[in-house]
Amino acid sequence: MKEKLKIIIPVAGEGTRMRPHTYTVPKPLIPVAGKEVLAHVLEPLFALDPEEVYFVIGHLGDRIEEFVKSTYKIKACFVEQKELLGLGFAIHLALQKIDSGPVLIILGDTIARTDFSEFVKSEGNVIGVKAVKDPRRFGVAVVDNGKIIAVEEKPQTPKSDLALIGLYYFQKIDALKAQLARLIAMGKKSSGEIQLTDALQFMLNSGELFHPFIVDGWHDCGKKDAFLETNRVLLAESAFVRDCPGSIIIPPVSIAPSAVVEESIIGPNVSISEEARINRSIIRDSIICKRASIDFSMLESSIIGERAVVKGKFNHLNVGNSVEIS
Repeated sequence: MKEKLKIIIPVAGEGTRMRPHTYTVPKPLIPVAGKEVLAHVLEPLFALDPEEVYFVIGHLGDRIEEFVKSTYKIKACFVEQKELLGLGFAIHLALQKIDSGPVLIILGDTIARTDFSEFVKSEGNVIGVKAVKDPRRFGVAVVDNGKIIAVEEKPQTPKSDLALIGLYYFQKIDALKAQLARLIAMGKKSSGEIQLTDALQFMLNSGELFHPFIVDGWHDCGKKDAFLETNRVLLAESAFVRDCPGSIIIPPVSIAPSAVVEESIIGPNVSISEEARINRSIIRDSIICKRASIDFSMLESSIIGERAVVKGKFNHLNVGNSVEIS
């Protein structure tokens, strides 16, 4: 009998590039295009009918656990990463809870638009890749004759433009377990962290085969500009427009049912979360988080955090949680 798929989602990082929001909200729970990043990551995977989903949590991990348990009826395991020693270490911790494959790994801030059922059909190891303009920002895969022959983390002189997007599949996990344990025993770090790419390269050196899988849509949620760009792209995929009497709505937008919009101009490319309140304001190309309040303001290219209060501002803002700006 074929074993059922397990999924690992690392969500332990502090999200330093998304401060001040991530002081009080874990990055995977920041909304984009109407729902949390983690929801965009997780929900397409349900069609794979996983046996269990393993979340590697750390910074504000209780919020991640609460969100998953209250939102989804899935078998979930929460593995605490007390030391933020890198992605390789996070995967190592999760694998200690898993006896055998197959295993799918997807990063908690990687929104991928692809055929996941095809991705996990392989009889071996698969890495999701996509051509990018500046591969120096990412892990990079070198491909020859349809096989990955090398991987490298953030190379200054890339040998390929194929970025590792944070999506991996292993039919068997023994080799990955062994090479991650080897990395940790050696104390080998790159950029101060235990890197998954180093373990993958060890596997390649030992003769393991990896197949590249070109991912059509990949949306990064690493920093403010990337969040706003992802918000634009995902909103464009939705045709739903909520009517707000007394206001002008310019699609694409996402306005939560419990949000209140009064005498305002909203859009394009605006996402407004639950219980937010917008009054006599003009907002475009922005993300408004839960319970935020905005009055008499003009905002563009802004992210307004949970419970933040903005009054009479005409600006580009990146406002965290429970902050009053007037």
